[in-house]
Amino acid sequence: MPAEPQNTLIMKFGGTSVGDSTAFEYVLRIVKRTRNEWSRVIIVTSAMAGVTNLLLKSAEQAVAGQSHFIPQSASQLREQHFAVADSLLPDLAHNAQVKQEIGHLITELTQLCQAISVLGESTPRALDAVASLGERMSVRLLAAILDAEGIACQLVEANQLIITDQQYQAAHPNFPLTQSRVRAVLEPILKLGKIPVVTGFMAATPEGVITTLGRGGSDYSAAILGAVLPADEVWIWTDVDGVMTADPRLVPEARTIPELSYREIAELAYYGAKVVHPKTIRPVIEAGIGLRVCNTFNPEPPGTRIVMERQSQGNGAIKAVTAIRGQSLITIEGRGMLGVPGVAARTFSAVAATGTSVPFITQASSEQSICFAVPHPEMGSVLASLETAFAAELTRGDIDRIWASQEVTIITVVGAGMRNTPGIAGRIFGALGERKVNVIAIAQGSSEVSISLVVDANDTEAGVRAIHLLIEE
Repeated sequence: MPAEPQNTLIMKFGGTSVGDSTAFEYVLRIVKRTRNEWSRVIIVTSAMAGVTNLLLKSAEQAVAGQSHFIPQSASQLREQHFAVADSLLPDLAHNAQVKQEIGHLITELTQLCQAISVLGESTPRALDAVASLGERMSVRLLAAILDAEGIACQLVEANQLIITDQQYQAAHPNFPLTQSRVRAVLEPILKLGKIPVVTGFMAATPEGVITTLGRGGSDYSAAILGAVLPADEVWIWTDVDGVMTADPRLVPEARTIPELSYREIAELAYYGAKVVHPKTIRPVIEAGIGLRVCNTFNPEPPGTRIVMERQSQGNGAIKAVTAIRGQSLITIEGRGMLGVPGVAARTFSAVAATGTSVPFITQASSEQSICFAVPHPEMGSVLASLETAFAAELTRGDIDRIWASQEVTIITVVGAGMRNTPGIAGRIFGALGERKVNVIAIAQGSSEVSISLVVDANDTEAGVRAIHLLIEE
């Protein structure tokens, strides 16, 4: 007898997974196979590859008064989406219907960009309306393709489901309201045996104004839906075989990690691994939901499974190494800082005032210096804000100087096993020393799941490769 189908699965397909007609065919095969294994399936889709960038560039050009760019964008969007329709929707009625719906959305883009051009500025609210159009187009294509293959489905725009605050471009979900909406909208569809096909990335305020969850937010959409339904598992389909031990562009011999803990994947996501959006982790952790990262174009391997805690750390304490390029180190130093309360608070208040994120912090035990990293393009504005905040201390000589390095890279070594393995830090620094890679600064979290090192930008590849050699099979 065939195995009893499992209960509720959410599958999210990223932009490359719906990048062209070939990619859509892979998605179709995955859905056909999965619906026989799970009794309830929900699909979340990103915009087609490159579309969100094109949409936002259209708005940017509209602000600059480059109105000729708008029809060019419309033509490119029409060509990209209609090519998939022509390839996979041979039925004329299906084909015409989806082209008409996508055509209406392209017209909406044109009207939004024309309004932005007249005003000469674009608000975050307007940008969310523009950026959401990519998912609204791709969901129509995918739903039509599934329907044409006899797979019962229903497209759902996530502004009917996910309710957020008014923090446009990076909105925060209201989970109680979202849970009520999700269950009210999706449960009836699932009870009819249909697959809801949902837009990722977008949401809405309680008043119905479109918001977005931030770039890469379709992962987050899937996690939110999984948490509030709740689902049994969330699968993230992308274009790699799971989470890798390193960026294969830096380390060609990088390999897939079969299993990671939530804490490990959270560190990797935060420190530059692009496979899972950092915000995805929290909802699935709190709901105790299984999370898996798989390759749309190579669906047979199991990918990487994310679990609450790994039972065995394996022989190698280090699981992966990742790098964030394009950073600058900013240092505040002075003998007058010793024992003075509030210096750190004032420092990071000044940084926060510029809207800049700080991925790395370290402080000398003598309290005579604070060092932290910021994205290199933000260096100038952060330095200016700090010099204003500490103008009096600089004049008195309590602070000797505030200065920034040239471009650097943060290399982060991740592995829950590191906290139980003596000598890991020594092995890491020894490996870097052998390759003549100088470590400029060091930070380690109290969880001991990661160690972060700052190296010169020119040493990025050598540093990552040296550490990757320490990862055991």
